[in-house]
Amino acid sequence: MKTATADISVIGTATTQRQGTFASLRVRNFRIYLAGQSVASTGTWMQSIALDWLVLELTHSASAVGITMALQFLPMLLLGMYGGMIADRYPKRAILMVTQSLNGALSAGLAVLTITGHVRVEYVYLFALAAGLVFVVDNPTRQVFVNEVVPAPYVRNAIALNAAVFQTTRLLGPAVSGVLIGTVGTGWAFAANSASYLAPLIGLLLIRSADLVRPPTVVRAPGQLRSALRYVAARPHVGWTILLVGVIGTFGLNFPVVLTAMADSTFHGGANLYGLFNVVLALGSVAGALIAGGRTRTRLRTLVVMAMVFGLAQVAAALAPGLGTFLGALVALGMVNLALQAMANSSVQSWVDPAVRGRVMGLYMLAFVGGTPLGGPAIGWITSTFGPRAGMAVCGLVPMIAAVGVAVALRRKAVNAPRIAKRQRVAEAGNAPRIPRPQPVAEAA
Repeated sequence: MKTATADISVIGTATTQRQGTFASLRVRNFRIYLAGQSVASTGTWMQSIALDWLVLELTHSASAVGITMALQFLPMLLLGMYGGMIADRYPKRAILMVTQSLNGALSAGLAVLTITGHVRVEYVYLFALAAGLVFVVDNPTRQVFVNEVVPAPYVRNAIALNAAVFQTTRLLGPAVSGVLIGTVGTGWAFAANSASYLAPLIGLLLIRSADLVRPPTVVRAPGQLRSALRYVAARPHVGWTILLVGVIGTFGLNFPVVLTAMADSTFHGGANLYGLFNVVLALGSVAGALIAGGRTRTRLRTLVVMAMVFGLAQVAAALAPGLGTFLGALVALGMVNLALQAMANSSVQSWVDPAVRGRVMGLYMLAFVGGTPLGGPAIGWITSTFGPRAGMAVCGLVPMIAAVGVAVALRRKAVNAPRIAKRQRVAEAGNAPRIPRPQPVAEAA
């Protein structure tokens, strides 16, 4: 370790050479898993657009969209680490079979309510809360299951490719959703999402168990959550990363709130324009995820700089004078956002031991999305009160300030490190046992 800054956070997989962008696709199980997830992700984006627009149609309020987001992520705030603990203790493929089935059933129920004309915003809130409870277990399990699907040298690349596919489906999902909303109605977007969960279920069944990388067995024991917190506290580079993604997730990633308002109030468009915003954001996101996929190591200082750039890009989007400039800023915003997310996610997973990976990723996701119940309504209120541009600017300024704060703390630690080390050496020398000085030999009489 050269200094007390992020050099400790240099990560490497089993290979230190630069991998190909699509290296993890050599693994059969991962190809099957990724194919199933790509279909489900398309349905997820279709539902995301439809859900945001449905709430806006029912309430005509950006704050209501924020409340819906908050309810989706409130369970993660309260129970996030418990979901990670479940992922550590039980077979992850079996967990995912259950969670994907529940997601499909919930979407089917919302589709029936919407298509039959019985949907109310209160029902949407209940759906968001129920989906959030499933998310508590599903998300950390999916995060760490990648470590079983591919060998260790490919984990970082697999995480980045998974993020790239998720964002690529963002190009298709909003477009299909916009067509369905404009032709047959919002409810059919929910129905299509429900059907899409068949793909990951089939994929999970086709995965070869013999080719999975088995993690160490974690037996039930008292104090497992506290031990995971102590584990993170003893590794500052992990803690700083979780703090950064927590601030970004809470205040920076409120796109459903600010982009619906920008489409409706600022640029006077409709659901199609909102869908276009998501498509453009996804174009940058795919590029960012592919950039991250080719890396085999990341420093904490890189993540700090990228968090600053993320905030700057969102402020630039908020101040964009015209639609063309705004779309360009969204491309840059999407690129740095996904590169940062993929690098932070794979870094934390690479830094921690397999026995605690589920709980640490539960904490990671708790920080990343668990703050949405606080940030979503707050940004919704700012957007409704002061306008969409103000809300989006705050979404960028808060992560910028947090990143600067982390950079200052790391710099101060680096400056003080030699002084602290010197004090420790002096203290150790002072506590060392004294060696008696030899006495002079008496002269002969």
